[in-house]
Amino acid sequence: MRPGDILGAQRGPLHPTQSQGTLEIPFSGGGVNWGGLAVDGGKGVVYVNSTNLVHRITLFPAADYEQMKQRFAGKEVSPQRGAPYGMKRELLVSPLGLPCNPPPWGVLTALDLGSRKILWQTPLGTTEELNPLGITRRLGAPTFGGPLATASGLIFIGATLDDYLRAFDAKTGAELWTGRLPAAGIATPTTYLWQGRQYVLIAAGGHGGAGSPAGDALVAFVLPGPGESGPSPWLHWRDQPGGRFELHAGMAGTVVLAVAVLWWWWRRDRRHRRPD
Repeated sequence: MRPGDILGAQRGPLHPTQSQGTLEIPFSGGGVNWGGLAVDGGKGVVYVNSTNLVHRITLFPAADYEQMKQRFAGKEVSPQRGAPYGMKRELLVSPLGLPCNPPPWGVLTALDLGSRKILWQTPLGTTEELNPLGITRRLGAPTFGGPLATASGLIFIGATLDDYLRAFDAKTGAELWTGRLPAAGIATPTTYLWQGRQYVLIAAGGHGGAGSPAGDALVAFVLPGPGESGPSPWLHWRDQPGGRFELHAGMAGTVVLAVAVLWWWWRRDRRHRRPD
């Protein structure tokens, strides 16, 4: 973030956007978005995911719209027809694509409806898909979707950009399980019973506007039945957050080591062949 980026910081929730730029915290897609929330009516607890990012919104004369559209190609520039000003809106991110504001950038929160107090709050999502190297840290991620609360005390949620469905302990907020998806689960999961077994299903469609590749899958998860086995330890390790990065890093390290050994062997063999 450049020093000039903070000049237009908001001074209150109704402070108008300015031509020198206004910082909107949380950004237009947060804290809570269209995914809504889940309610445990018996316990009087609400479970909700929210996003903590920063938008910089800049107004410009409506007559300059075409010029601004060309100047900032690829960014969000809107004419705001009927208004005297157009608008440019952009996320404050670093050259690596990571948000400039401190993490967590996405959280899952449990709220007591009676006391109106936060029972627990935990980061939701990782940086696996937010940086070009795939380095995975549990710092939270932007969320688009909602949670599902079950009578057994679990909270299921996709919503993040890192291609996982997660299960949390409704009482403590501990992350208990992750299931790999073919694309980001930008949706709210549902659950159903079939032949005496409970399934959790989510649409894995990605989010092109947020930089997540599109998908077209419906993915259902179920616990192994009697006599059935779960995924192998290899698949379980690979499909956990960070597993693919560790696999690729290990493969790259093996290639580098092999090249170094071959180079050393070639140098050694060359020295031995030199005439005295």
